[in-house]
Amino acid sequence: MQAVKDKVLAEFSLAVVQLRVSKIKADNLGRAQKLVKEAAGQGAKVVVLPECFNSPYGTGFFAEYAEKIPGESTRVLSEAARDCGVYLVGGSIPEKDGGKLYNTCSVFGPDGKLLVKHRKIHLFDIDVPGKIRFQESETLSPGNRLSMFETPFCKVGVGICYDIRFAELAHIYAKKGCQLLVYPGAFNMTTGPAHWELLQRGRAVDNQVYVATASPARDESASYVAWGHSSVVNPWGEVISKAGPEESVVYADIDLQYLADVRQQIPITTQRRNDLYSVNSVQEG
Repeated sequence: MQAVKDKVLAEFSLAVVQLRVSKIKADNLGRAQKLVKEAAGQGAKVVVLPECFNSPYGTGFFAEYAEKIPGESTRVLSEAARDCGVYLVGGSIPEKDGGKLYNTCSVFGPDGKLLVKHRKIHLFDIDVPGKIRFQESETLSPGNRLSMFETPFCKVGVGICYDIRFAELAHIYAKKGCQLLVYPGAFNMTTGPAHWELLQRGRAVDNQVYVATASPARDESASYVAWGHSSVVNPWGEVISKAGPEESVVYADIDLQYLADVRQQIPITTQRRNDLYSVNSVQEG
């Protein structure tokens, strides 16, 4: 009986919700609730929503849609997690606090309680001439903490979108025992096809962990067009689940015994030359 229980805890179903986001917050919240319930009905134990799931993504929208936490959107998330009995990674919302705005992911447990609040650490400030210029720092402030939470299955590390480009963050999460990294994100039509899957596979292989990303669905009429293609990558670097551009829910089985096998077969965690180099956090979560 114990062996069966251990096997159950070594495997669990993860759902990634690729939500179609509109300018009507109530509609976004209602659809998110509906799709979380659908995912739970399919057996998902952990559900991930996309970046800026309650509002359009853009510097012109952040202040208008911003909320305090707790607030309207996080109350909906808390209720959905509790009603469905899942761990809910609440994508992100624009958060207002102390006169500042943040891009913030709230995670709730199956009892509806807030487990962790991750404020996007690395702000999306890029300028690709002739293609895209975006400066989150024009309106947002960066977070200053690492964010991890425990489940009965494994420890999970949280990042938001641009955070995935920083290998150091993923490495520290893995070093602290995270076996799953989740990144709600909204890559665009320039960086999406070039780097979205590449970065996920890189973080997964570098650290021999599962990586899950949740994008908004693509809306060609939006001022910022998301790439979509929410995905789950295994510790071998294989894409095991992937959405198209449209609204959908994709599922993946997270097999922690497989993760352990990969680490045994290619034991980079014990082969690192810590006498020559190291990556360490200076601000604990």
